[in-house]
Amino acid sequence: MRKPDLDAMAFDDLWLLHEEVTRILSEKITTEKLELEKRLAQLAPAGRSEPRARRPYRKAPPKYFNPVEPSETWSGRGRQPRWLVAALQSGHKIEEFQIGAGDKEAEGSA
Repeated sequence: MRKPDLDAMAFDDLWLLHEEVTRILSEKITTEKLELEKRLAQLAPAGRSEPRARRPYRKAPPKYFNPVEPSETWSGRGRQPRWLVAALQSGHKIEEFQIGAGDKEAEGSA
């Protein structure tokens, strides 16, 4: 194919060339996209519309409790609850909030 001299072409001719190139590129992009979508459909399993079920985790028993509100507990997993963060920032130690820690101290002093 002979390379056209673009600098010598008139503006109208250049614009027509631009429109033709844009049309051809658009058609090629559309056909390529359809081809890729077909290939993706072949790779992806057809029956998998819902997400995979997560592995069941055992519920961890609580290790720490809030002395102000004993029903508030924490297992030691994940983020620390606000009540524990506030207590630690005010100078308390985490061992003070352990469930059963007070029982052990009472047994040791008796």
